[in-house]
Amino acid sequence: MSEEARLRDDICRIAKSMFDRGLTCGVSGNISARLSDGTVLMTPTGVSMGFLDPARISHLAPNGQLLSGDAPTKERPLHAAFYETRAGTGAVVHLHSTHSVALSMLPETDPDNALPPLTPYSIMRLGKVKLLPFFLPGDPEMGAAVRGLAGKRSAVLLANHGPVVAGKDIWAASFAMEELEETAKLALLTRGRDPRLLRPEEIRAVQERFPS
Repeated sequence: MSEEARLRDDICRIAKSMFDRGLTCGVSGNISARLSDGTVLMTPTGVSMGFLDPARISHLAPNGQLLSGDAPTKERPLHAAFYETRAGTGAVVHLHSTHSVALSMLPETDPDNALPPLTPYSIMRLGKVKLLPFFLPGDPEMGAAVRGLAGKRSAVLLANHGPVVAGKDIWAASFAMEELEETAKLALLTRGRDPRLLRPEEIRAVQERFPS
């Protein structure tokens, strides 16, 4: 199986798993992955992640030109910003997952670090998650906001919209996305209950043992 064929199948398999588990619904959410030649596979616009056809996934040149498949998601500029600013990015996942969206709406959520340090795994897989302001869906300014981070963040949370995570490959990005959603869920479940957060020295120990 060629690299492209395998990646098309992986995108569909991961997308269906997320859809089946309620991490995305309707026609929301999108995934992209970069091939070794620099071209990008991206889920099409207006298609449910639970019912993707590998043959119809958008295949884009590095400049965004459509090479084959259906028209890509309108969030293409958001994905492109991660590829342009983080050299090691091999895939980007964007969802409208419930707990992450809920966390993005709360006024007490720290805009510089939206996830409280509840577990070592969010620190290992995500680092600090930047909360970005609200943008209209598909607004190219979302990409500009990500570029403004200069590649320093692998994950962002779009206010009233959802999380976006970049990873070295499609599996790493997907697992990190799931960690973000689970940590957001924990944050909501423990909010107002004075949970024990990881202490600064514990956070440093995790970062030293598991550098990103």
